Amino acid sequence: MVSQVAIGIEDTKRQQIADGLSRLLADTYTLYLKTHNFHWNVTGPMFQTLHTMFETQYTELALAVDLIAERIRALGYPAPGTYSEYAKLSSIDETPGVPKAEEMIKLLVQGQEAVVRTARSLFPLVDEANDEPTADLLTQRMQVHEKTAWMLRSLLEA
Repeated sequence: MVSQVAIGIEDTKRQQIADGLSRLLADTYTLYLKTHNFHWNVTGPMFQTLHTMFETQYTELALAVDLIAERIRALGYPAPGTYSEYAKLSSIDETPGVPKAEEMIKLLVQGQEAVVRTARSLFPLVDEANDEPTADLLTQRMQVHEKTAWMLRSLLEA
């Protein structure tokens, strides 16, 4: 049961925004898990650099999932919070096994870019609903993920 929320956004739009944010949450959490996994399992000559970089990234992602979930709650809807829900909602695939360091970097670039695409896809709806707090959250998330993708891609330059 969704509680009554009277914040100036019609119920249907709030539901659609919450659904979109649930996909963003799933992508963010899936990327968090992948990044944390790679932090634990990276090896090779770039170990120290990547181990430290991945820790910074997964720590930021852990904070981000909370912000996204809290926005969903502020809109009056429950935030998804299980692996099975995330598996259904996320556009990011799990990575089986332990890839080599360079492949980890490539996979994380793809994950960062996927989160940006998910966030960007919500803007038409958010703009139409005049939902500035969600627009602000999306803008902040996109800035972080675009910058992180650039930094990761820079490690792949020959």
